Amino acid sequence: MPIQQALIDEIELLLRYNLDTTQEGIKVHHTARDGLVSAISRLHEKGLVTDEDGGYLTDLGHEAAEHTQAALRILTSKT
Repeated sequence: MPIQQALIDEIELLLRYNLDTTQEGIKVHHTARDGLVSAISRLHEKGLVTDEDGGYLTDLGHEAAEHTQAALRILTSKT
């Protein structure tokens, strides 16, 4: 099952969040790559981030970012 680029962009943004603190968010500027600008807007529509251009993770967003970051660690670890 191929993964659409739009989903990859959303995953990329979730990977950028620092999960060690709730006081740190991100902002995707309008000059960023188009895919990322659209992706952060979709994450906002899905209720994962607080603002259309990023902001902070919601509780659901934090959970999604935790799972995304954990999956990446597992997939990139050397056994």
